[in-house]
Amino acid sequence: MVAVAKYPDSTKTSLTQRLTARAREHWPDLASIAVRHRGTFSYVDGVLADGTTLRLCRLRYAGSAHDWRFAIYRASHDDYDDSIFPTGLPVGSCEDALDVACGLYLGDPTAWTRPPTNLRPRPLSARRDSPGRRRIGSPHPQPSAPGPGPAASTP
Repeated sequence: MVAVAKYPDSTKTSLTQRLTARAREHWPDLASIAVRHRGTFSYVDGVLADGTTLRLCRLRYAGSAHDWRFAIYRASHDDYDDSIFPTGLPVGSCEDALDVACGLYLGDPTAWTRPPTNLRPRPLSARRDSPGRRRIGSPHPQPSAPGPGPAASTP
């Protein structure tokens, strides 16, 4: 595993702004978001209107302001457990991490069940690599390329 250096203050500011904007747009039960930074970690808490603070998740800087690893807060153990994003990947956006944590702690599991956006209009097996060549696994034969016609005769 590669150690990542402490991330810049501009990234910390950007992270807080992005999480605050996401909470305002999607999580009306939250009055505000509180973010604490320690080393390569950022701890995200949600503050309810009555002043109650909910620990939500821990983000780990992955080398880019748009790439984060995250750990969900486990109230039952009072710790953070490394998690994966709904995409199945270990790295994702801070907004997606907030959605997963808020979906869990604010009781809205639809937060992480959005339909996939990477679907293709046709199966991969129907694609062709180049004219005259059939992709492996394609159930349909590729028509042969037209060859040279009969030799033209000159009068």
